[in-house]
Amino acid sequence: MGFVTGLLSGARTRGVDPARLLARAGIDPGVLRERAGRVPIGNYAALYNLAVAEMADEAFGLLSRPLEPGAFEFLCRCVLSSPDLGTALRRAGAYLAVALPDLHVTIDVAGDKALLAVEERSSRLPRDDPRRVFAFEWLLRLLHALSCWLVERPVPLDEVRFPYRSPGHAADYALIYTPRATFGAKRLEAVLEGAMLALPVRRGEGDLPTFLEGAPGRITMLYRRDREVAGAVRDHLSRHLAEGPGLDATAAALHLAPRTLHRRLRHEGTSFREIRDALRRELALAWLSRKGRSIAQVALALGYSEPSAFFRAFQGWAGVAPSAYRSSRLPK
Repeated sequence: MGFVTGLLSGARTRGVDPARLLARAGIDPGVLRERAGRVPIGNYAALYNLAVAEMADEAFGLLSRPLEPGAFEFLCRCVLSSPDLGTALRRAGAYLAVALPDLHVTIDVAGDKALLAVEERSSRLPRDDPRRVFAFEWLLRLLHALSCWLVERPVPLDEVRFPYRSPGHAADYALIYTPRATFGAKRLEAVLEGAMLALPVRRGEGDLPTFLEGAPGRITMLYRRDREVAGAVRDHLSRHLAEGPGLDATAAALHLAPRTLHRRLRHEGTSFREIRDALRRELALAWLSRKGRSIAQVALALGYSEPSAFFRAFQGWAGVAPSAYRSSRLPK
């Protein structure tokens, strides 16, 4: 629920009632109180666009001045004539320097890697404030989705370093950004293959009307395309995790050869193990935060044949034993 809460975190600064936005988007406010609650992606996109319309701000009241509606369309038009992705991202950074003076976007190359950085020029919010966290999440997602659309292919992020502590919804980053996310950096840094910057821009003016239909909220759904195979693997594992399916069994279920599945996941910037571990972590944290399953039952439901293996994995995720984590989450 972190992304929904973040999206709404600036509403009151623009005089908008978050409950009214949720109702209009068809989202039950009660789901926001559930640690493992989920909002359908279509409802989230609707909420995104409703928030923009109500606040007259495509940055949701998160920054020192509003981003006027239509700014995203103008950004797209600014970069469409770029010869390649690197040029497009640099033009986007130049545009955002004027439109969003709070944040500074740069793209640099170091060896065979490229670094997309977002740095604050000034900050009026505490480091881990939900509004600050979502501002970085939103801008990275916007730039990444736009990049994938411009070149008509996935642009995997090798690693992202976020400038705040790990949020409660960090497990979702594995699907939306990359499984290799770290926290506590001085600025946001997204690492990708340097060769990606040379990819030609394949979109033109004729493609823009379809892309802008329902935008900018619609871009929240693009990760379903730029990580399509990763999403299919995650969906399969979520239904069969207790059976402990490996790469071969999952490939067979998706009607792919194991080597093909491995190659496609690598193309999307992830791996079978990273997807499985991220899903196990997300479910373990959710299940141990409420009563109903013993720790041994949680281990079995996650596909661990031995509780000891689950204990070791969980300590690596949370830094504490499962029993200690549960004690800290349940009411006394």
